[in-house]
Amino acid sequence: MVRAGAPFASIGTAIGSFASKNGYSLIKNLASHGVGDSLHDEPGEIPTWPDRSERRQIAEGLVFTIEPFLSLGGRSAEQKSEDDEWTLVAQPSRPTVQYEHTIVATRRGAVVVTLAN
Repeated sequence: MVRAGAPFASIGTAIGSFASKNGYSLIKNLASHGVGDSLHDEPGEIPTWPDRSERRQIAEGLVFTIEPFLSLGGRSAEQKSEDDEWTLVAQPSRPTVQYEHTIVATRRGAVVVTLAN
């Protein structure tokens, strides 16, 4: 789904199809994002779920993450406590997994830079 000129929406559509087919829900208040001068850079909030309002296209050379949160019934995630900003809990409370890859978009497709050689 990733190549220069492709719609960002195709990523969320593909992940949504996988999730639906395998009985997962998607956490929809946490999204993918650009990587640049900072860890969370533009473009911000790249949906990893089907989103008909997403109209942006992937630019050549763009570095960004794809990081869906698959759950067994969770719909959103909340910080566990004020003292722990890194631990999130699905709401409703259900087992949830997140994985993340950093991608570079090219005309030929995606270069996944987080894969081991």
